[in-house]
Amino acid sequence: MAAGIDRSERSDRSGRSDRVPTGALAEVGSDRSTALVTGASSGIGRSLARLLAADGCDLVLVARRGDELERLGAELSAAHGVSVSTHAVDLVRPDSAAGLLDRLDATGASIDILINNAGFGMRGDFTELPLERQLEMIALNVTTLTLLTRRLLPGMRSRRRGGVLNVGSTAGFQPGPFMAVYYATKAYVVSFTEALAEELSGSDVRVSCLAPGPTDTGFAAEAGATDAGLFRGDVMTVDEVARIGYEGWKAGKILVVPGRRNRLRALAVRLLPRTSVVKAVRRLNE
Repeated sequence: MAAGIDRSERSDRSGRSDRVPTGALAEVGSDRSTALVTGASSGIGRSLARLLAADGCDLVLVARRGDELERLGAELSAAHGVSVSTHAVDLVRPDSAAGLLDRLDATGASIDILINNAGFGMRGDFTELPLERQLEMIALNVTTLTLLTRRLLPGMRSRRRGGVLNVGSTAGFQPGPFMAVYYATKAYVVSFTEALAEELSGSDVRVSCLAPGPTDTGFAAEAGATDAGLFRGDVMTVDEVARIGYEGWKAGKILVVPGRRNRLRALAVRLLPRTSVVKAVRRLNE
C-alpha cells in the first residue's frame, strides 16, 4: 500500500440526459478494465467501487483512511474475484496525486476508468473560515481532479475505452452564500465535465458529471452543515446516488442529477432570477 493520506470522502442545470452522440462504447468490465476511485473508503465512492467490482473491474482505491480501504478491498476481491490495490494518499496535496500516478505508471498499470469522487465542503462566513482549509478545498475539489483527469485521459483516448465520472453536486448550478468556495468548486466540476464531453464527442471515451443533491453521507457533518435547511427532510442514500450516476455514465449521459426533486430544483435555478436564487440558497445555508 502506498504511503500518505486523503482527506475526503465526498465529497443539470436542467436535469437533462445528454448522450455521447456517436461511438460504439466498450462494455465496462470487458478485457478486465481497471478503475481508479478517489474518496473510496466511504460514501458515494465506496458504493461506486462496489458497482465497478460487480461489473468485473479491477480497482485502484484511494482515500485517506487506509484501514477502511483495505477492508473494502478484501471484501470486493473475495466477492467478485477482482484485483484490488489500496493507496492511503492525501489528495489535498496535488503532488501526492502526481506521485500516486507515477507509482502506478512504474508498475505498468493502465487506468481505464477514473472516478473523481474525493472532495469536501465547509459552511460558514467566507471571511471567518480558515483560509488554509479553503485553499485545500480548492486544491482537492478542483486541482487534483484536473490533474488526475489530464494525466489519465490521454491513455483512455488512445486505447479507445473507458472514461471519467466526476462527482459534482447540484451546488454547482448556482452561487452558495455561506458555502461560497464549495459551490464555486462544484461549478467548475460541472463546466469542466461538459466541456470535456464535447471535446470527446464522437469518441469511445465517456465523460460524465454526477451531480447529487443532499445525500446521506458524512459530508454535512464534515462541512458543519447538519443543521442547514438543505439537509432537513428526506435525503437520498449513497447507494441510490451511486447506482444512478454509474448507470448514467455507462449510458453515455453527460450530466446526471439523481432524484426528481433535485432535477426540479436544478430546472428552477435556470428559470428564476439570479438574485432570487442566491437569496434562497442563503436561507438554506444559514
